[in-house]
Amino acid sequence: MSVAPLHRTLEQELFALLRGASLECPVCGEFVLHEAAGIRCPECETTVRGSLDSAVVQVEFGSQAG
Repeated sequence: MSVAPLHRTLEQELFALLRGASLECPVCGEFVLHEAAGIRCPECETTVRGSLDSAVVQVEFGSQAG
């Protein structure tokens, strides 16, 4: 039995966050906070806003360097 590599794209990571399947920030790896307006990382201040409920999924991803 061999170990299969698991590679996920940024899009897959963001959709996992929106579904609640992931609690890890795609930028820094810390735990994220699920808030009413979206998802926020308290460590690096990355925010993700979007909805999987609509027919067209729109994700807004924000990050601030600093």
